[in-house]
Amino acid sequence: MTSKGLVIVYTGKGKGKTTAALGMALRAIGYNHKVCMIQFIKGSWHYGEMSSSKRLEPEFEMTAIGKGFVGIIDDKSPKEDHQKIANEAVRISKEKILSKKYDLVILDEINYAVNLDLVKIGDILDLIKSKPNNVNLVLTGNYAKPEIIEVADLVTEMKEVKHPFQLGIKAKKGIDF
Repeated sequence: MTSKGLVIVYTGKGKGKTTAALGMALRAIGYNHKVCMIQFIKGSWHYGEMSSSKRLEPEFEMTAIGKGFVGIIDDKSPKEDHQKIANEAVRISKEKILSKKYDLVILDEINYAVNLDLVKIGDILDLIKSKPNNVNLVLTGNYAKPEIIEVADLVTEMKEVKHPFQLGIKAKKGIDF
């Protein structure tokens, strides 16, 4: 076994990217590893992991930073507000990654933030390059850029085959949020 920390990307249009990262967090906590999850974009809505993550403390720390999903449903915020908060999330992410306190850092929805031009891909590539050797870094969200895929050690693309939304079934607590 090697102590080299990996860069892992969960992307694709299918469900399960954040869930896969949380599964990895559960596994890491089982070995007394310290985990930090920084959520880009999701910040203002309530969803299950906000409550359940508190049960995993002190090994698990979650920071939700975004203003909510960008440009959908009830989003009335200017894009500049989303950009400002997303760039603050990048700064906090770098601080956490370099802190030497965490074995696993999850940047949830970071690929969406890049795709929506909330943060610059160069800043994310710099973040990846600055990662200490022992830290495992997970990046989730659809639309992972080729440059991020190139520097990753593991990339999994979630593919939607069938979805209940296609049948008019709305998002379910405990399943979708």
